[in-house]
Amino acid sequence: MDAIFHEEQEGSLCAQHCLNALLQGQYFSAVDLADIARQLDESERLRMAEAGTQSIEYQRFIRQGSSNFDDSGFFSIQVIDKAIQVWGLNLVQFNSQDPISREARQNPVDKNAYICNFRDHWFCIRKIGKQWFNLNSLLTGPELISDTYLSLFLTQLQQEGYSIFIVTGRLPECEADDLLNLAPAVQLIKPRLINENQSISKSEAQTDDPELQRALMQSRCEDEKDDKMLQRALQMSLEGYVIEDDNPPPGPSQDKVQAPSKEVKAPTQEELRQKRLAFLQRLDQTAKGTEEEGRTTEPTDPKSTATEGVSQPEGVSQPEESQGSPQEEQMEKESKEEDIPEDEMLKQAIAMSMEGQG
Repeated sequence: MDAIFHEEQEGSLCAQHCLNALLQGQYFSAVDLADIARQLDESERLRMAEAGTQSIEYQRFIRQGSSNFDDSGFFSIQVIDKAIQVWGLNLVQFNSQDPISREARQNPVDKNAYICNFRDHWFCIRKIGKQWFNLNSLLTGPELISDTYLSLFLTQLQQEGYSIFIVTGRLPECEADDLLNLAPAVQLIKPRLINENQSISKSEAQTDDPELQRALMQSRCEDEKDDKMLQRALQMSLEGYVIEDDNPPPGPSQDKVQAPSKEVKAPTQEELRQKRLAFLQRLDQTAKGTEEEGRTTEPTDPKSTATEGVSQPEGVSQPEESQGSPQEEQMEKESKEEDIPEDEMLKQAIAMSMEGQG
């Protein structure tokens, strides 16, 4: 299939594409066909001038312009017929009473090529190797046609209003003929119309558009930013340090007592350290007062006095002191305080400051 010459539609140059597909090569350009059209116009003008340049027919012919081509790129059947005559080819109308036409209608596969026209569009159907192909320039590629379907296809085109012309004569040799004679073409997927294929490509391009992808990415980033801002706002609201007593003392109403829900500024590390030292000093003073009070009121134990200075039997250990010195207790408490998590220390410090304010 790659060896078959096929041109996709450009502008209104379907006549050019049709001729090149018929000849299987880029033999004609729009300029070449325009030159042929001008030659035909000049020949027609000379024939009309034979009756006199002042005649009504001649004046009408001059005013109506060329009937063989226009600025859009359309060319008439006369231009196409004149162009292929260089190759020894001619056109015969398919539905005429010409013997060639009758033969073609009875057995269309016996001919070599057909040229079809509807309104301003031209395309070619021709045999390459031993197979038939629709070389319409509106398709994305050659379309394989079976021998059985060729007759039905030509009938369908006639019903749709197409004019069909039989190409007579020997077509020029092409490489595709030799290749397809050796290895016939197999087509699993039919070619699409160009407009349909462009619509599909356009939709795919929109999905892969870098600008669209960038816009989607920016939208996702903005959504993530909003989520982060929302999480930050929730965290700040939770860090408002609102003190709430989970175990309030029982009161007449047994209602839960909640401290004023005002934001308390978090104390610094130095302030926490000062409050902690003050708290430990109060505990130390309380412990000293309790110890002195116990010494003044505790009676002397005669047994402990009697056993003073007496060595204990081997294997019997001395009883440990039930209480350490205030300095040891303070060091132990400081050690315990250091094991308290910072969040808990912060809450205790805030609670102490609130109690001091109260």
